[in-house]
Amino acid sequence: MKNNLKIASVLLSVLLLNACASIPNGPSKMALPGAGKSFDQFQTDDRSCMQFAQDHIGGTSANQASNDTFAKNAVVGTAVGTALGAVLGGRHGAGFGAVTGLLFGSTIGANEANASARGTQNNYDNAYTQCMYAKGHQVPVSGHVMTQQQSTPPTSEPAYMPPPPPPGYHS
Repeated sequence: MKNNLKIASVLLSVLLLNACASIPNGPSKMALPGAGKSFDQFQTDDRSCMQFAQDHIGGTSANQASNDTFAKNAVVGTAVGTALGAVLGGRHGAGFGAVTGLLFGSTIGANEANASARGTQNNYDNAYTQCMYAKGHQVPVSGHVMTQQQSTPPTSEPAYMPPPPPPGYHS
């Protein structure tokens, strides 16, 4: 039993360290000053757009979203594990269930936290990019441009009509 707890605590420590990876607070996409814009204007617009993006995602950062998701999953996993352990194995089962639940909840939480952080950062970046573009700055764009094929209705006449023959011409 003590060996299981030691193994579980080592695994949990590794998971917690992995889940604590930090995402920078701010845009992960580069913007450059627009044509005719001074660097001072760019810095003012950059701060304004970072605030706009922060408000757009509800005032939370990608790190906060990640940490909240991780903590919720770890707590739920521990509670479920404790309850199942108590039901199945009494007092000793509750302890083992808590450790097992924490381990599984943390594993699931780490994956969910990463997904939550990526989604939050993506929403932030989109809002920041839109704002900087609207203010006239250069922002990254996709290199893939799609053009829509226009279909023309079929006609019985040729697209090019040759000129009439010269006067006096007989075939």
